[in-house]
Amino acid sequence: MKSKIAGLRIDLDTLRGTRLGVPRLLSILEAAGVKATFFFSVGPDNMGRHLIRMLRPRFFLKMLRTRAASLYGPDILIRGTIWPGPKIGERCADLIRQTASSGHEIGLHAWDHHAWQAGIERMGPAKLRDEIGKGFNALKEILGRAPTCSAAPGWRCTQEAIVAKEDYRFLYNSDCRGYSVFNAAVSGKSLATPQIPVTLPTYDELIGRKGVRPSDYNGKLLSLFRDDGLNVLTVHAEVEGVSRAAMFEDFLLEAKNSGWNFVPLGELLRDYNEITTSKIRRLEIPGREGWVCVQEPAESR
Repeated sequence: MKSKIAGLRIDLDTLRGTRLGVPRLLSILEAAGVKATFFFSVGPDNMGRHLIRMLRPRFFLKMLRTRAASLYGPDILIRGTIWPGPKIGERCADLIRQTASSGHEIGLHAWDHHAWQAGIERMGPAKLRDEIGKGFNALKEILGRAPTCSAAPGWRCTQEAIVAKEDYRFLYNSDCRGYSVFNAAVSGKSLATPQIPVTLPTYDELIGRKGVRPSDYNGKLLSLFRDDGLNVLTVHAEVEGVSRAAMFEDFLLEAKNSGWNFVPLGELLRDYNEITTSKIRRLEIPGREGWVCVQEPAESR
């Protein structure tokens, strides 16, 4: 069977996900012969502050649908609320270096994941530079070299943030959802850094919707892969590296048996000699509360 290529992206949002999820994921990926892109959050873990979103009906229903307390662990739900959030990069520097030495691609997710995801719309130029710069410098210090790529938390970005990232000369960014590798158009100009969008839904977007249960989740996800287009999957260390690790291990086996081979996102650029330009818009997508950045459909350009 001819192998089909898909990009695998692993997001590290929290201290728990990094500390517990990374070792298990490295073991699973090694056994499967898979390399991936790990996007690390390296600043304070303040993810418990998302609890204020419980006041929003859609977020509350999502928490119930995904059984968030058992899925993510109770400590995640209070991080950065009762006391200041611990700095992930300081606590998990050795794990980050181990991930790099294992041959995986390393990118920047965020300095403060919660601050970016909840407040990106209100960040001025100085705050944006501070958030990106602190994350970049912290990860560079840990690795001994600059990270080669970045991914906006929660697929939330602004035109100002995308432009600010240009100063860091990343090989690519993965800031949005979409369907093809592209250069983002901002103020009528095409930015130099390619975007590699995520094309497939995450666990929390699929589970519990339209009858999808844990027992048939892997099959449903695999059915969404396309033979004739870009395939980029995001998994979260807090989920597929901890509470759903066995399910993810089975998924990689099922995918391999179906002819799919996973690679770091950077390797996907090799197949793109000419990269088109697209605008990025804000949309709400099924299974996720609030807006995300989405590549503008081709027919809208």
